[in-house]
Amino acid sequence: MIAPAGKLDHLSEDDICHLVDAFYVKVRIDPELAPIFARAIPGDWQPHLTRMYDFWSSVMLTTGRYKGNPVVKHVIMPGITPELFERWLALFDETCRELFDESIREAFRIKAERIA
Repeated sequence: MIAPAGKLDHLSEDDICHLVDAFYVKVRIDPELAPIFARAIPGDWQPHLTRMYDFWSSVMLTTGRYKGNPVVKHVIMPGITPELFERWLALFDETCRELFDESIREAFRIKAERIA
């Protein structure tokens, strides 16, 4: 468990980076999502991960570091379907369950579902 139980205000930038990194490890080996992301990000993943650190920092910590619209970028990716967004959410929630207590996991789940 990364952040203390019931302490959403203790969610840190490091927690977010750890979540993003662990989640994208799963995405990159997922039989459904991996081929789509491999086509979209054929080389260095670090720029994408950095954008996702900024995105989730903006969403969860209201830092304002992310500028853009990730939903539009993902919707226009060839091969993306509503079912794959469901798969993405399931993997994301699974990763949150592994890393955080229930209150933090639930806060991420609510935000992720609204975004998807």
